[in-house]
Amino acid sequence: MNNKWQTYPLIGTQLNKVNQCIQERITCSNRDLETALHTMANNGGKYLRPAILLTMGQICGQKTASDQLIKLAASIEILHMATLIHDDIIDDSPQRRGAVSIQARFGKDTAVYAGDLLFTVFFNLLLEAVPGSKYLTINAHAMRQILNGELGQMNQRFNTRQHLKDYLRDVNGKTAALFRLAAREGAYFAGALASQVANAAKFGQNVGIAFQMLDDILDYTGGSQLNKPVMEDLATGVYSLPLLLALQMAKPAAQLQPLLAKRYQLTTADMSRVQQIVVEAGAVNQSRQLAGQFTQKALDCLVRLPNNKSRRFLEKMTKQLLKRTM
Repeated sequence: MNNKWQTYPLIGTQLNKVNQCIQERITCSNRDLETALHTMANNGGKYLRPAILLTMGQICGQKTASDQLIKLAASIEILHMATLIHDDIIDDSPQRRGAVSIQARFGKDTAVYAGDLLFTVFFNLLLEAVPGSKYLTINAHAMRQILNGELGQMNQRFNTRQHLKDYLRDVNGKTAALFRLAAREGAYFAGALASQVANAAKFGQNVGIAFQMLDDILDYTGGSQLNKPVMEDLATGVYSLPLLLALQMAKPAAQLQPLLAKRYQLTTADMSRVQQIVVEAGAVNQSRQLAGQFTQKALDCLVRLPNNKSRRFLEKMTKQLLKRTM
């Protein structure tokens, strides 16, 4: 877990309990598999989704996280971990969070089993935390949204005519669905009113969209050295927001099309040229403005929730995300 949370006593202690819950659950008889799971759990995850769930619970009246909320927060992070492991297998990614990825270190077979085991832990935690609740169905629906978003992104690979609406549709699934679920569960299981739960869900959705946009922006703001995620995305035909916006401009599009037409034959020099064109076109600044709009939508949803110390903390955290200090 990211140590930054220790400077936020309002949420840090509760997140430690979430981390402890995760550590206790990711056990199995296969030593390599268990080592892989603990490696993933201990490599500095941001825990943003559990933090949103627990903070939303505080906003809506649950000052001290119940065992139920801790398990729900752990289930959210475990589902996130599973999707990351499987993403790295699909992308053949050598790194995750600045460290060697599970699939690169332990092999694809162990990585597949690690992801699968995490899915079973996710469902076990749900069955313990919310047996018979409609939120079992809601969680299943969120998983389907994540998958649909990933499939949508896969279908758009190498598509230089991809529209912003296509991008937003996929982001709403692969990234925003889990943020939405976290905020919604935190409010609902803290006993919030139906209108408050709805606003919490909208908050999570907008924060999730902004978060993905900011991830895309970071890919293109690493200076002259092109960041590894950009190389991986370009090499596999996944076009992130700044590139898509640049492709909507006549001159940058004319410069980019011959490069992107190389598809799998793109060289490192080609990728650096793509980065240069995108930055010079002002597409990064446009992307940041768009991320700011969704961040503001999220803040507008928070205003409709009870005004207390926890809400003000979440407002601050949301603004910090836009500056990428969290």
